[in-house]
Amino acid sequence: MASGDIVPIELGLTDGDLVTLWAPRWRDGDDEWEAFLGHEDSLYGFESVAELAAFIRTNSDNDLVDHPAWKVVAGLSAVELEPEENFTFDLVAVPELAAGDPDVDTIAELEDTLGMVRNIGEVCELETVTKFFGSHPVLGALPGGVNAFVGRDGEELWDQIGAAIAKGWDSVLDAIDSVVHTPEVDAEAVAVAEAELLAAEENVVDADDAADNEEDEFEPVDLDADDEDEEEEDESFWHEVGIDPVKIIASDNTYFTLRCYLDDEPIFLGSDNTITVFTSERALARYLADDHEHDLARVSTFADVQTAAVDGSLEVEVTDENVYVLPGLADDLAEGPEAVDIEQLDLAVELFTDAADYAGDDTVEQALAPATPLGWYVSYLLNPDPNRMAPNPPFAAEAQSWRDLERNFEARLNQQ
Repeated sequence: MASGDIVPIELGLTDGDLVTLWAPRWRDGDDEWEAFLGHEDSLYGFESVAELAAFIRTNSDNDLVDHPAWKVVAGLSAVELEPEENFTFDLVAVPELAAGDPDVDTIAELEDTLGMVRNIGEVCELETVTKFFGSHPVLGALPGGVNAFVGRDGEELWDQIGAAIAKGWDSVLDAIDSVVHTPEVDAEAVAVAEAELLAAEENVVDADDAADNEEDEFEPVDLDADDEDEEEEDESFWHEVGIDPVKIIASDNTYFTLRCYLDDEPIFLGSDNTITVFTSERALARYLADDHEHDLARVSTFADVQTAAVDGSLEVEVTDENVYVLPGLADDLAEGPEAVDIEQLDLAVELFTDAADYAGDDTVEQALAPATPLGWYVSYLLNPDPNRMAPNPPFAAEAQSWRDLERNFEARLNQQ
């Protein structure tokens, strides 16, 4: 979500689900703005995407017409105005979320929904909403992620959040309901938008059918070649032990380390939330030959690695999918989507996420959440969708956020 975007969103309200548009904060000269589709004291919501599309195409009297991206939005197809899953906010379900267990998904959904409610309260100047957040600073614990709610103190903190929502949420919801209105929309324009949505749905079905037919008409497979590849892979020492050598080209040096996954959880060669790295494969192999306390030691197959290191047969070989090149990505992100090496960006996201998960740190997850400018930008690049609006420059803030992630990751590296 780059500065200057307008994003379709869905709001779950008392009278049902409505779609509208949200313009995250953007700058106009020295002024900073944020807005929703609406006019004066009303926030406009529509029961269908077709109605939203029709209104946008026929109305020029609303609070978003002066937004720098309005002309782009007005020219979008109806399909491009369908809110993505990450931009659906069920306000009615908030008490139920707060009454459940504080798992990762629940906390993330609650944080995102409350964030959007806060935005609505500020933009629409709803005193009830702003007072609710001001009176309950405990809600500020949600960005801390699941770790904030561990243990007795964490359980008490989660109970306080639940109590705050149980006490004040009805008033918050009533305040938002009071400013949401559905304006009249041209019936012919709605019919045109509905036809677009129907045609797009039929195209998806046709494409799926064609893909199924292609899968049925497969070409003969060279079984000998497959057997050779599989045999070669099976013979790989690192494949057998389930541990991968990793090469990291960082801003100041090139490093080598090890990583594996246990129950999909990443474990690095390291300890105390830091990753032990070496400037050469040989230095890594020498380290592995000696006894050290580190997290990989609890992996059952690590003993095989140490044995091979001791007898001199260990070869540290890094495959292409485990080579991470970090320098230059921030500059490319600042330049724009076409300048970014998508493969290296994808790998870097994997590395940053694995390192943060290994350390029990939610900061990477938060920074790359689709509701953040950097998260929206990265998601656009890594999960291409022809129906998604391209991010708009400038990308300086997104590039700086990426540099922060890179700097935090490199701070985890403990060179030996």
